[in-house]
Parts: sequence; C-alpha cells; structure tokens
Amino acid sequence: MSVLIPWPDDIYAVDACYMRPQLAAIHLIRSGDRVAIVDTGNNASVPHVMAALAELGLGAEAVSHVLLTHIHLDHAGGAGAFMAACPNATLVVHPRGARHMADPSRLWAGTVAVYGEADATARYGEILPIAAERIVEATDNLMIDLNGRPLRVADTPGHARHHVCYFDERSRAWFTGDVFGLSYRELDRDGKAFVFPSTTPVQFDPPALHESIDRLMAAEPSAMYLTHFSRVTDLPRLAADLHRLIDAHVAIAKAGAGAIDHRHQIIRSGLSALLREEARRQQWTLDETALFDLFEVDLELNAQGLEVWLDSAA
Repeated sequence: MSVLIPWPDDIYAVDACYMRPQLAAIHLIRSGDRVAIVDTGNNASVPHVMAALAELGLGAEAVSHVLLTHIHLDHAGGAGAFMAACPNATLVVHPRGARHMADPSRLWAGTVAVYGEADATARYGEILPIAAERIVEATDNLMIDLNGRPLRVADTPGHARHHVCYFDERSRAWFTGDVFGLSYRELDRDGKAFVFPSTTPVQFDPPALHESIDRLMAAEPSAMYLTHFSRVTDLPRLAADLHRLIDAHVAIAKAGAGAIDHRHQIIRSGLSALLREEARRQQWTLDETALFDLFEVDLELNAQGLEVWLDSAA
C-alpha cells in the first residue's frame, strides 16, 4: 500500500502517523533527484518518509533540505532523527529556533512543562541535537535552491514568533505550518475543505497572524500545504474564515479575562460553543461526539494559548 499522497508539481504528502491518522502531514518537494522535506513529525515518522522516498526510487541521500516551519515538536520533534538519517541534508529553521535545534534542552523542558515528562516522551521520544554547521537560518526572503527549484522563505509570526512559511516558485504554493490554521480531512464535504485557527501556546499574536495570512494571500497562491492536514485550495474563502475565527477567539478570551479563578473553563467553554457554531455554519457531517474527539487536543491547547496571550497583553 502506498504511503504517498501525490499532488501536482512533484509535491507529495506523507502521513506522519503522529497520534492519529491524518493529524500531521510531512511534505516532500521533488526536483529531479533531490528532495526537500517540510516539517518532520516525530522520530517515529522517519520510517514512513524513508518508505515514501523508496516509492519515488530515491534514498535518504537524496534529501538535500529539511525545512521547518517552526519548532513546536509536532512539526520539529523528528528533525534530529531525520538529519541523522539523511547525510546530505541541511536544516533550515527560523533564527529564533536554530539554537534550540543545536541544543534542544530548553525546548524539551518547555515541552515537559506543557505535557509532563511521561506524556512528552511517549509523544516524541528523544529529541536529538543537530550539528550547528548543518543548520541554516531561515531569514525573511531567503532563497533556497532545491536543485534548480527556487523556494522562498517568508517570516510569518502570529502562531509563534519563530514561524516561517516556504513559497515554491514552481507550483506557486505555500507550505504554511500552522499559520493557515488546521484543516482536517474528516470535515471535508463534497470536496470542500474548512479551516480552524491554531492559537496554541505560547506566542499567539492576533494582529501578526492576520498580517501573516494577508502576506500569504498577496502572492495569489495556487494552494496552501498545511501540516494539519495537507493541501487546500479555494483560498479566499478559507482566508476569510480564518480572519473571522481568529477574531472570535480573541473575543472569547477577552470575555473570560476578568474571571481569574475559572478563566480557563470560561475560555474552553467559549471555544466549544464556537466549534459547535462553526459546525452548523459549515454543515459539517460529523456528529458532535466525533467532532469533539477530533478537536479535543486543539481546543485545550487553543485555550492555553489564549490564556498566555491575555497575560502577555495585560
């Protein structure tokens, strides 16, 4: 059975098999006999990508770049393992993230603070350091040459201050990490995709996120490739929905701002109501139990991110 999800212009998605099917996509961009990997899942994702490369008639030596959108561990937890497996690869990551890839001790400590050590280890395994000389900082407008295929970096804060997106000049498509939200394939209806914001801890910045979405759209892209989960089109509609839903998240957070003792519960309840409202608006076909199972982790992390944002904005 194929592990590749093929898209136009020699772009492929591979399910990272992180936590559940179709939660996190790793994307491959091919140019001749060279490949760039965009985001990495966790250490357990490496065999799936190696199998995908084999399907393409390539080996680990064909990987010339590992491109990280940001260093949250569902996107970067496997970066060290991929770099160990791919001897010719260069890691590309935001300047704020580069030091944490070379020495992941503080990154790991922050992850343990969110999940607890047992859960963090079960999710990600050991986070391996990467030699500093194999790391290139993804500065704004940096051009990456993927065997003659130009890829351009855009600094796109809002979900995190250390977030970048990658624009593939050949396909006119962006690889967006979490900036263009979450789009789970289980919600697709009659070929129509939907989006929901990700405000996860700890650097949610609503004005910056609005600006980053507008910057992506200004390129008039053909598609967005989301880590959660893969390719979406009909982009003006989705961008408008994201802007509206980001504002709704901010309103929910502000409504709970004064209730220090039970602020989290108020925000979490507000996000649950928003999800129900969006399900009605978009006529999603999942029943409520399945819907909340799908978004269980996202709602909790979004609530935490909104609380951190409230504290930082105070």
